[in-house]
Amino acid sequence: MTAKSVVVLDYGSGNVHSAVKALEKVGASVELTADRTRVGEADGLLVPGVGAFSAVIEALDRVRGGDLIDKRLAGGRPVLGICVGMQVLFGRGIERGVDREGLGEWPGTVDELPSDVLPHMGWNTVRPPVASRLFAGLADERFYFVHSNAAQKWELEVQPPLPAASVTWATHGGDFIAAVENGPLAATQFHPEKSGDAGMQLLENWLATL
Repeated sequence: MTAKSVVVLDYGSGNVHSAVKALEKVGASVELTADRTRVGEADGLLVPGVGAFSAVIEALDRVRGGDLIDKRLAGGRPVLGICVGMQVLFGRGIERGVDREGLGEWPGTVDELPSDVLPHMGWNTVRPPVASRLFAGLADERFYFVHSNAAQKWELEVQPPLPAASVTWATHGGDFIAAVENGPLAATQFHPEKSGDAGMQLLENWLATL
């Protein structure tokens, strides 16, 4: 069986090699690039992200990352965002007083968690819906988070016959969105590549949807 091809979007985000290695470990053929043709042709696109929301948006803009993601989604081609790579998919981010427009794939605002302990760093449980494909076999597992901000409301209204998104929740100070599965677009606030066997299984589950 031919390995699924995945591009990890190379836009200057730090610490992407752990994501590359994790995908390779679960059987993907992985390339780190921002080449428009390679991004378009791959079975899957992974958008990593560490640091501030505004800095990630600026870096994505330099490689026309928003256009690359839009083009794939318009063709029904799968995309997975991780951590800030998930956050920038929302319409707006507010971080340390900086209010920045996001990519707008989903409506909503990413802002600071209502907790006295920030960042939210370490292992936490999540609450996936029964129909989740990403979390198949993983309902009771823990995943590794490192963040202070998150989307805390799901605002996308879907009109039938389109299916509703599968939204997974977690809690730190208050409830926040830990993952989303919305057609070809999926994302996790946690780092599957740092989440041990559970994270590897989640990436393998994503590969199976490509």
